[in-house]
Amino acid sequence: MFENIDCIMFYVPSLDEGIKYYHEKLGLKIAWKSPGSAGLLMNDNKTEIVIQNSERKVETDVKVKSVLEVVERIQKAGGNVVVEPFDIRIGKCAVIEDPWKNKMVILDATKGTFRTDKEGNIIGQNAV
Repeated sequence: MFENIDCIMFYVPSLDEGIKYYHEKLGLKIAWKSPGSAGLLMNDNKTEIVIQNSERKVETDVKVKSVLEVVERIQKAGGNVVVEPFDIRIGKCAVIEDPWKNKMVILDATKGTFRTDKEGNIIGQNAV
């Protein structure tokens, strides 16, 4: 059901400073950049540290094949849906919690993945 950790999201007050720290000083590869966030790849080339400057929070996002299917399974197992599934650029996203109130963001890529230029700027979308 859970495929892998998609990302760990951190707040940074300045994207430029965050990119300088995570990319230039620590060596993470820039996977993509948008005006308010950037994804930097860990060594497995799947898991990202996503930095963003809009909300002071730490978040763990888990990749699934289908958000809609996982939401249904979580509810049947006794978990709850905190935020109903909603559209994101690459697919769907939702926030779920287990019976002990541990929250998790889940997302899928049912619409495809980002296409980027050599600097990591999002320039389009790869179809599924």
